[in-house]
Amino acid sequence: MHDLLREAYAAMKHNRRRTALTMLGMAWGIATVVMLLAYGDGFGQACANIFANFGTKMMILVPGRTSMQAGGQKAGVQVRLTMEDLDTLTANLPQISHITPEAGKQANVQYDTRTYTFFVSGEYPNALAIRALTVDQGRFYNLEDQMQRAHVVVLGSEAKEKLFSGRNALHERVRIDGISFEVIGVLAPKMQAGDDNINRVGYVPFTTMSDLKDTHYLDTIWFNYETPEYLRLEQSVRYILAPQHKFDPKDRRALLIFNLMEQVHQFQMITLGLKVLLAFIGTLTLGIGGVGLMNIMLVSVTQRTREIGLEKSLGARRRDIFLQFLAEALTITFIGGILGVLLAYAVSFSVGRLPVYSVIAKHAEAGDIRLMINFGTLVVATVILGVVGLVSGMLPAIRASRLDPIEALRYE
Repeated sequence: MHDLLREAYAAMKHNRRRTALTMLGMAWGIATVVMLLAYGDGFGQACANIFANFGTKMMILVPGRTSMQAGGQKAGVQVRLTMEDLDTLTANLPQISHITPEAGKQANVQYDTRTYTFFVSGEYPNALAIRALTVDQGRFYNLEDQMQRAHVVVLGSEAKEKLFSGRNALHERVRIDGISFEVIGVLAPKMQAGDDNINRVGYVPFTTMSDLKDTHYLDTIWFNYETPEYLRLEQSVRYILAPQHKFDPKDRRALLIFNLMEQVHQFQMITLGLKVLLAFIGTLTLGIGGVGLMNIMLVSVTQRTREIGLEKSLGARRRDIFLQFLAEALTITFIGGILGVLLAYAVSFSVGRLPVYSVIAKHAEAGDIRLMINFGTLVVATVILGVVGLVSGMLPAIRASRLDPIEALRYE
């Protein structure tokens, strides 16, 4: 092996310019492969960050109207969720981690001379975990606040900014539909696209919400879960609640279930397809460098025909000649590969963050694409590089090994 590498180095040193240009072609090809794969990984991570902003393993149950006859009732009957449904789901579905009812309304929120209309939501304290909320200042309301029906509110980032501007909001009192509430916390901004007012909201304990509206009928039920079989869980929810509300479990309009994992799975498939496509495009680009390497090695075989004939006349076997030229091709390939990976790292660091989602959404920097060069990317790129280098070096090496020594010595 040492002799092969020494001979390869000597041959490369003899034709420095040609070797350098060939390495440059391979370096550019592998840099393209690495950057394309890194873009695919960055796209996948950006999608994951966007979904993580809202919570992934989460379902939202929204009452609808029946579209099928069931239980002796005609279609078109309004389904209404109550606390009994919440208890039924908790008792029958151990996969549920946290569950909360939601009752909300558009309310007038006033501080000093400022009055705005915000959505105010009454939920359990575990809404913090279910909705993937992050407290930026203060705290979220707890079970004690829930049991005491405390008049406390946690404001979204934009709601706080509208009411208080740059002032401190903690322990100040605001009036929600004329009722006084103490601000105990402010949430960190969440990604907000378009007219979505996800940050312009206030959260109060569910028991306290009854002072603002009738909470007998729930607007929605939110829960998160720990099972990977989310489709089966969704089906179980329908079959459990269908007898209580006399609707057909197959009637998807009677109970609307928003399951974010379905969208996550769809984007995972899109990301996988994108990675395969980008790897294929990168391989084709690297293949151009491989063709250049093959041509240079064929020229090298032609120029060194007499040398090959002399080596064979001195006892060199076909295998020795084959390995000699293959080693030279692979040496050029992998040195070019190292230079290409370094180039890819330099480009990824210089590019940094590619604004994509943040262009159309607020507080969405985590949804932008970053070129992520991880270990898996390097492994895939190395395999592709090795295959291209091996294929490109095989034909010249085979041609060199099959030269007739007598004819080779006669070559001018």
